[in-house]
Amino acid sequence: MRIIVDAFGGDNAPREILLGCAQAMEPLGIDVALAGDKDQLLACAKELGLEESFRKMEVLHASQTLTMEDEPSSILKEKAASSMAVGMRALAQGKGDAFASAGNSGALTVGATMLVKRMKGVKRVAFAPVLPTTKTPFMVCDGGANVVCRADMLLQFGLMGSAYMENVMGVQAPRVGLVNVGTESHKGDDLRQEAYALLKSCPGLNFVGNVEPRDIPYGACDVAVADGFTGNTVLKLYEGTALAMMGMVKDIFQKNVKNKLAAALIYGDLQGLKKTMDYNSYGGAPILGAAKPVFKMHGNAKAKAVQSALKLVRDCTQSGYVEAITQALAN
Repeated sequence: MRIIVDAFGGDNAPREILLGCAQAMEPLGIDVALAGDKDQLLACAKELGLEESFRKMEVLHASQTLTMEDEPSSILKEKAASSMAVGMRALAQGKGDAFASAGNSGALTVGATMLVKRMKGVKRVAFAPVLPTTKTPFMVCDGGANVVCRADMLLQFGLMGSAYMENVMGVQAPRVGLVNVGTESHKGDDLRQEAYALLKSCPGLNFVGNVEPRDIPYGACDVAVADGFTGNTVLKLYEGTALAMMGMVKDIFQKNVKNKLAAALIYGDLQGLKKTMDYNSYGGAPILGAAKPVFKMHGNAKAKAVQSALKLVRDCTQSGYVEAITQALAN
């Protein structure tokens, strides 16, 4: 399997991206094609002592870098020679099996739509991160790609998310919930009420009704369907709360000698809790609805997170989730 990686996307590019790719190739059994400036990548590889690994990677030369400040649409014109644009065009041309970037999320969504193209029948691609709960992980769909949505788009998000959770995460009959201000069927605005009716009447979809955000951490559903504005708010608050809580726990155990001794006694449990609540453990998020596998890595990803992301990309691509979504939408 060949994975195309945006070598200049993210806060720690290209150093951490290159290091993560070099460390991932042999253990994961993958080939890597790096999209980016060839001279800069060679210089970085020499600095890191990775010349041998670098020689095993194909470089798709890109003369530009697309930053977080660039407009998403710039990937099509002003930054058409950027590493992200070059990598996504290569994926569309069949030069790789999947594409991953830690760069500009908006530009990645535009590229997935306009360069890689959408699956037949898909109205909008969706950013779909997977997050931990006290029980099993869940997906937010959409996590920020589409701020304004129609009810039929929310229905497709539910279908795509369900197909992904079943085929990639191994969840049988994934429970699909609609993020709302109450659990009653009449709650919410016109969009939520119309979407509720469509999701409820969809054959083969395990729709469990409205879910309130406070219930999501307790495993209320496997797929949390939302418009991009609501989904991104849930995502960012969820991540921030997890970080804040872990910080508070750390402060408590470092408060005095007694607490430090107590922490030593339950060190293993604390590490387990940290791992459970670490949203980085899932490596990244797929852009569902794209005709070929496209993934967003965390913007501040370091080498270890890049490795986790590439494992996710490999496993997801091998699962055939694109074909599963195509079939789910056709039924």
